[in-house]
Amino acid sequence: MTMEVRYARRFQKQLAKLQKHEKIAVADTIVAFGKNPFDPKLKNHALKGTMKGKRSLSAGFDLRIIFEEHDGYTVVIMVAVGTHQKVY
Repeated sequence: MTMEVRYARRFQKQLAKLQKHEKIAVADTIVAFGKNPFDPKLKNHALKGTMKGKRSLSAGFDLRIIFEEHDGYTVVIMVAVGTHQKVY
């Protein structure tokens, strides 16, 4: 199965504002996600409430990646990245 990963403009803008070590953590997380979306280290889980329909990954510490999954993980859209407080 091939996964196509797309990046929303909001994600790209938020990523650009992160510190270098945070950008590296996000990149490493996305690589690991591409290999196995359900690796327990990623803490992949569905969101509720106003974020229903989206999912979250942990990129370490307080860093989260919010994404939308389509067609059984054939297309994934990264929609937001940042600290827990900023993305929720």
